[in-house]
Amino acid sequence: MIPHRAHALLVLLATASSGFAQRAPIAQQLTFAPHHASGMYDAGEKAGWTVTPGPVPVTYSYKWSIRRNNAVVLKEGKLDLSSGADKIEITVDQPGMLYVAIEPFAILDQPPTDAAAPAKPVEFTGGNTGRNNGLYAVGAAVSATKIGLSIPRPDDFDSFWDAKLAAQTEIPINPVSTPLPTDVAGVEINLFALDALGSKANGFVAKPAKEGKFPAVIQLQYAGVYALNARGIAQRASEGWLVLNVDSHDKLPTDASGGIPRAYAGVGNSDREKSYFLNMYLRDSRVLDYLLTRPDWDGKTIVLTGGSMGGQQSLVLAGLRPEKITAVLVCVPAGADTNGNLHGRKAGYPNWASDSAEVMKTALYFDTVNFASRIKAPVMAGMGFIDTISPPAGIWTVLSQITAPKEVLPMIESEHDNLTPQKGRACPARTREILDLIVKGGEFRPAGVSK
Repeated sequence: MIPHRAHALLVLLATASSGFAQRAPIAQQLTFAPHHASGMYDAGEKAGWTVTPGPVPVTYSYKWSIRRNNAVVLKEGKLDLSSGADKIEITVDQPGMLYVAIEPFAILDQPPTDAAAPAKPVEFTGGNTGRNNGLYAVGAAVSATKIGLSIPRPDDFDSFWDAKLAAQTEIPINPVSTPLPTDVAGVEINLFALDALGSKANGFVAKPAKEGKFPAVIQLQYAGVYALNARGIAQRASEGWLVLNVDSHDKLPTDASGGIPRAYAGVGNSDREKSYFLNMYLRDSRVLDYLLTRPDWDGKTIVLTGGSMGGQQSLVLAGLRPEKITAVLVCVPAGADTNGNLHGRKAGYPNWASDSAEVMKTALYFDTVNFASRIKAPVMAGMGFIDTISPPAGIWTVLSQITAPKEVLPMIESEHDNLTPQKGRACPARTREILDLIVKGGEFRPAGVSK
């Protein structure tokens, strides 16, 4: 095992990149000023935006569609900027998210074409959704704290998961630890491998290179198959943390592929005993088991954190093991409201097929919404109001089921954080702020809804 790991480490160090390449900014023909800067409205109150030309000259004609939860069309129209501005407005009487899609449909002042010539498809550019395809979107929340379940939890949800956790306790952890080099001063870092029910849990563990007991943070990973960032957790450990960075898959964290299928999210999605997420969630719980055995843990502090699918796993683990978790800090968490397409809400990742009854039934056992009522730790959650990968209606639904204190961080101009990272910076910044507070002995007291 050690030679294999050493080889994988050398490959990782040889190919590691310090960051993602900067992409050119996307042209903005339109700007949107919400009637409420917070993006939050009460039911029965007029929600809306004033639309004006952006820094790039307007060259297209635009139409818009207001959709409840990005699924049910409520109102449509066309922009008229001839007077320099226009408004998109609506009054709705029930809780939900408003998603307004603004799209170009023609080029302004285009000269007439030969009617006999075949029409060429127009390729539009610009937009604020991170895709440079001409599309814009804005979002708003209407009495969002009252958004409820789209479908009840399965009656046997708790017994299903309690039985899985009980079965895993019968499996010895059998930890294997392999030291790794690091250029971060004052830090020790190791690979770990653990036996779990049906698979192995793998990751990095880092800590200050001194005697002592340290508060712990478990980092869960966003979607995809990739090698984990060892240096990043070493830097976190240098701040005084015992850090466990968990690979979402049964593979070495130094391995960029591990033979994992790229479409893993759909594996076994029609059977709760075969779903890919079953072993993923159990591996996360096994890492917590391992942490609890470590003599260098301070015995009281465990913070869960992650973005997108990492936020999904954080919420699930907090629900599976509520007695041990101190705080949950998540950005744009995925995996919520998986049956939303059947109930007037656009669902997001893992994007399970809503036309299959068995898939939709299975999804309920892995949906963060159904773990939420079990969470006892305070939660900070950031959401993008135009996010189509982790739709905000699902995140609000999760939060409505959590009885513990909550801090909600709406990012009203943000799509998913990989698409519009500059619009989603508030959430990782707030996460860092809370972690810095906790590691210095402070207590996280959620601030409620951040406006």
